[in-house]
Amino acid sequence: MNRKLRMGMVGGGTDAFIGAIHRLAALMDNHIELVCGCFSIDPEISKTSGKQYFIPDERVYENYQEMFEKEAKLPEGERMDFVTIVTPNHVHFDPAIMALDNGFHVVLDKPITFTLEEALNLKEKLDETGLTFALTHTYSGYPAVKHAKKMVADGDFGKIRKVFVEYPQGWLSSKLEDTGNPQASWRTDPKRSGKAGCMGDIGTHAHHLAEYITGLKVTELCAELNAFVSNRLLDDDGAALLRFDNGAKGVLIATQVAAGEENAIRIRVYGDKGGLDWQQMEPNTLTVRWLDKPAQIYRVGTNMHSTEATHNTRVPGGHPEGYLEAFANIYRNFALAIMAKKDGITPTKEMLDFPGVEDGIRGMQFIETVVKAGYDDTTKWVEFKS
Repeated sequence: MNRKLRMGMVGGGTDAFIGAIHRLAALMDNHIELVCGCFSIDPEISKTSGKQYFIPDERVYENYQEMFEKEAKLPEGERMDFVTIVTPNHVHFDPAIMALDNGFHVVLDKPITFTLEEALNLKEKLDETGLTFALTHTYSGYPAVKHAKKMVADGDFGKIRKVFVEYPQGWLSSKLEDTGNPQASWRTDPKRSGKAGCMGDIGTHAHHLAEYITGLKVTELCAELNAFVSNRLLDDDGAALLRFDNGAKGVLIATQVAAGEENAIRIRVYGDKGGLDWQQMEPNTLTVRWLDKPAQIYRVGTNMHSTEATHNTRVPGGHPEGYLEAFANIYRNFALAIMAKKDGITPTKEMLDFPGVEDGIRGMQFIETVVKAGYDDTTKWVEFKS
């Protein structure tokens, strides 16, 4: 292709948090340009946002239905190629389906949909259309995480036996949703967030990271969910014991009431020969420990030489790459895959290394299962089912 991919956006107005992250990530590698959007449920905010993003007035829409209908009627050389949907969970499925029906590829924030049924229906639509879909499970975008996945897949650690993954935050330690904070308000509202709070918001990240790095699937779990803040409608804390399909066992902890913590996601994976340790607060470092030799420190851009890592590394060692770059890796790989297909070229495995609809379905299965197990005192273990 001799042009950038044209992106539309649903959500992500100037009053939103994650929309700005998506724009920075999408535009970082110069493969994508923002050409249109419905940036808010409030038409005035959408218009104001469009002006700040330098979008022509006629390409700023009052609702996503109008956006997809009008964009689809534009000449191929003008209309958007794909849409990124950055709305609360209850407004994921409908715009994604409508985008696909109108021939547009889709990037969607996680969790994929409001319910498991919607996620399965979305997969059917993707299978029908053959369009490309990406889900922004950000932490899989880090070069160190990709190197860790490669080492596990190569059998460096032997048979995986134990997985510890934790995601502590502290920002919901008080009832922030009563102060007018928009992020807290929708994330703690079951009508907009879904049946899980903390576990839907960040527990899904921990679950995805565990399955992504190990290549294993959780088959069943037992759990406890808590709402420590009085009168909060959804869980703000939880823990689960995991059973994987190779016989490995795991422990998953997610909490948003760990006062003072920021985004301290961490994963440790152990096989019968050694193990790995990665923490998002120190994202360029992967620590590897062996049963019979000294520990090793891998650093992004220095001694992390797998293709999986180097493909997703932008700068020499010692120059930190963080959250935005990890996010951008998902967009870049998604864009490269679409560009290759448009040129009649088979995308490489590195291009196709981004979370997709199957990851989204696994995330919704995790939410369904952990909620069932977490609130049912009579049930010890619950199987993952579709």
